[in-house]
Amino acid sequence: QINFVACQLFALLAAFWFRIYLSPSHASSAVRHAFATLFGIYFAVFCFGWYSIHLFVLVMMNYGIMNMASIPNIHRYSFVVAMGYLTLCHISRIYIFHYGILTTDFSGPLMIITQKITTLACQLHDGIGRQAEELTAEQNRLAVKSKPSLLEYLSYLLNFMSIIAGPCSNYKDYIAFIEGRHVHMKLLEVNWKQKGYDRLPDPSPTGAVMYKLCITLVSLILFLTLTKNFPMAYIIDNEFLDKTPFLSRLGYLYVVTQAAKPKYYFAWTLADAVNNAAGYGFSGVDEKGTFRWDLLSNLNIWNIETATSFKMYIENWNIQTAAWLKRVCYDRAPWYPTALTFILSALWHGIYPGYYFTFLTGILITLAARAIRNNCRQYFLSSVPLKIAYDVVTWAVTQLAVCYTVAPFVMLAVEPTIKFYKSVYFHMHILSILVLLLLPVRPQTHSVRRAQNQAMLNSIKNK
Repeated sequence: QINFVACQLFALLAAFWFRIYLSPSHASSAVRHAFATLFGIYFAVFCFGWYSIHLFVLVMMNYGIMNMASIPNIHRYSFVVAMGYLTLCHISRIYIFHYGILTTDFSGPLMIITQKITTLACQLHDGIGRQAEELTAEQNRLAVKSKPSLLEYLSYLLNFMSIIAGPCSNYKDYIAFIEGRHVHMKLLEVNWKQKGYDRLPDPSPTGAVMYKLCITLVSLILFLTLTKNFPMAYIIDNEFLDKTPFLSRLGYLYVVTQAAKPKYYFAWTLADAVNNAAGYGFSGVDEKGTFRWDLLSNLNIWNIETATSFKMYIENWNIQTAAWLKRVCYDRAPWYPTALTFILSALWHGIYPGYYFTFLTGILITLAARAIRNNCRQYFLSSVPLKIAYDVVTWAVTQLAVCYTVAPFVMLAVEPTIKFYKSVYFHMHILSILVLLLLPVRPQTHSVRRAQNQAMLNSIKNK
C-alpha cells in the first residue's frame, strides 16, 4: 500500500512534468508514447516486483491476437484470452492467499489492462469489421479504423498515468491526447466567437487537480479515522446480533458501508488527478461556461450520496468500469443484457463467493427497482410535496439496498455472507422477487435495441 501511494504521488509529479516539458508542441507523439510507456513499466515493476510479468504477458499475448486474428473474431478471441488469463490469476490468488489478499496486489492493474484490451478489440471490430448502420452513435464515434502500432498499443495499455489504478479510457481519446488533439476536439464543439473570444481558449487542469487532491486528502483522513473503527465484520458479531434490534442493525449497516467508501474515493480521485495533471481528461464546457475535467472520473460523490435509484447509484460509482461493461457486454448482448452484465462484472472482479452474492443480488434489485420506477413514479410527480416525499423514500431505500447488496463484496466468503443475510431475513431478496412477480419487466432484446439504434442513426443523418 505504501508503494501504491508512493507511485501515484510520483506519477502526479511526473504528469505535471510531462504536460509542461513533453507537451505536443515540445515533443513528438513517439517521444510522448515512449516516455509514458517506460515510466508505466517502471511503476509496475516497482510496485509488484516479478508479479508484474503477468501484465506484460497478457499485453503481448493480446498484441499477437490483434495482429493474427480475423477482424470478425478479434473481439471474441481478445475477450476470451484476457478474461481467461485474469480469471486464472484470480484463482491462483485464492489458493495462495486464502482471502488474505491485499487490495493493491497485481490483479488491480491486470483488471484495468483487461478492460483496455477488450475495449480496443471491440472498437477495432466496430471500425473495421462492421458497417456504420449496424453501430450505435457512440460505437460509431469510438470505432477504431486501423490497428495501432506496437508503441501506440503499449502506451495505451501501460502508460504511467493509469498503470497502477486506471481508469480505463477509450483508445481514440488516448491517442488524441498524445497527439495534442484531445482538448481542441472538445473546444471546437463550442462557438467561441459568440462568447467574445477571437481564438480558442487554453484550459488549464491545475484547478481541477487541486480540487481533486483536496478530496483525496479528506478521503485519506476519513479512511484513517473511520474505516478501521467501523469494520464490516461487526454486523455479524454474535453479541451485536443478539442485543441490537433489526432497524438499528440496518442503521449500523449504513454506517459501516459509508466507512468503507473513503479508500475507493481516495484511490479513484487520485488516479483521476494524475491523468488531469498530464493534460488528459478534458471533457468540454458545461452550460455555465466552466471547463470540465471529468472525462476519466470514476465517481461522482454527490450523486452517489444523494442517489434516489439503484441505477443512479451504479452510474455514478466506478463510472469507467460501468462504461466498459456497457460497451463490451450490455450493448452487444443478444438477450438479458442486465443479467449478463452483472455476471461479467462479478467474473472481472474475481472468484471470491462474496462478489457473486453481490452481483447476483444486484440483478434482482436492479430489475425490481426498474419495475417500481416505471410503474409508480408518475403518480408522485403531480405536486411538489409528493415529489419530495417520493425522493426521500427512494433515497432511503436506495441507500439501504446498496448496503444490503455490497456487504458480501466486503466479506468475500460464503459463511459470513449467509450469516449476514439470515440476520436481516433476506428481506431485499424477498421484496425484489415479489415486485418482479407483481410487476414483471420484459428484457429488451438485441433486435429491439438495434432498431432503436438505427432510428437514432437515421435521425442524425437527416439532420
